[in-house]
Amino acid sequence: MADKGFLLVMMQPPPALEEEFNAWYDTEHIPERLSVPGFVTGLRYVCVSGHPRYLAMYDLESYDVLHSPAYHKVGYDKASPWTKRVTSRVKVMRFAGRQVVAASGVTKRSARVQVLRFSGLASGSAVDLARAVETAIDPRAMPLQTRILLHENGELLAFTELGAPLDPAIDVRALGAFGAHLDLVNAYAPY
Repeated sequence: MADKGFLLVMMQPPPALEEEFNAWYDTEHIPERLSVPGFVTGLRYVCVSGHPRYLAMYDLESYDVLHSPAYHKVGYDKASPWTKRVTSRVKVMRFAGRQVVAASGVTKRSARVQVLRFSGLASGSAVDLARAVETAIDPRAMPLQTRILLHENGELLAFTELGAPLDPAIDVRALGAFGAHLDLVNAYAPY
């Protein structure tokens, strides 16, 4: 599972664009991405705790999919006019890279997902980080799987799928030394 890739995108459209943003995402963007060979899943979420408002998680056969000719036909400067218009007005946080600790390696439908970002950690600490995150999550949220994602800039993200529709409280003390590197805590419900 460690060579599987991911693309995680957090977005904040302005209120006046939100309806068009969702129409674009559902009718053009997700189908377009899922038509690219190597894109395995594409699921959307809405924020229940934290910011930005929307999250999209794509599982990739490998990180290299984002550099493939098929992806370049629909991405970057080849994006559709609708994509260029919508994304020019949306605040975007884009994370892409490899899964370094993965249970199944694929995002499944769940009641909630939690995204934690850790800066300044070595990727070699990913297994211990996954254990710490699972310990720090309130067990009533019913953690299903935690994957550690290595962003291309070196940041580590913990992506935890939860079985209960609760805002998963984090016990930062349970993260131990990892807690000092935590700089983003968001919870999302399925869109």
